[in-house]
Amino acid sequence: MLDLTNRPDLVIIADWIKPDSRALDLGCGDGALLGHLAYHKQVSGYGLEREDEYIAQCIAAGINIIQMDLDQGLAEFDDNSFDYVVLSLTLQAMRHPEKLLEDMLRVGREGIVTFPNFGHWRARVQLGIFGSMPFTKTLPNTWYDTPNIHLCTLKDFEALCKTLNIRILEHQAVDSEHRSNPGLKLFPNLLGEIALYRFEWG
Repeated sequence: MLDLTNRPDLVIIADWIKPDSRALDLGCGDGALLGHLAYHKQVSGYGLEREDEYIAQCIAAGINIIQMDLDQGLAEFDDNSFDYVVLSLTLQAMRHPEKLLEDMLRVGREGIVTFPNFGHWRARVQLGIFGSMPFTKTLPNTWYDTPNIHLCTLKDFEALCKTLNIRILEHQAVDSEHRSNPGLKLFPNLLGEIALYRFEWG
């Protein structure tokens, strides 16, 4: 079993996934989430990953892994193949995030995404007062070497879901350490550094 100690956001995602279900983890990294789900909830499924290093780690951990570039879409998977399709901290790096969201709900009954919130107050201050692109714990790259090409806020994501007729079932905002507090619940778009959403077709 792989350890989620350093990824409490994955613990939140795992809590949203029911036992004995099927999950597809897009950009699964070392396979920690799938390993945790298989051990604790008897969840079966696959991970998709592009990086050779992570592929090797998944194979060593016994994770079902397929090497694939998510920008190519999920055409290899049939409709309704999974109960959940997960995309963690990768949506903002996709060329066509709206198409990937639709593809997630084509192959899965529910989708779960997490992404860094560009509406966090530190990002607003750096851009609004200092006139420079934000550089934070959740946005640690400079503007010229960042993999993030479609940054958004919680409000932006919710507006996209409305446009795509996607119904949000559950959401949560956390800080850079993946913790919640009363302030985050009151002002998620201002204080949340990472957003987590669970959704289905509307």
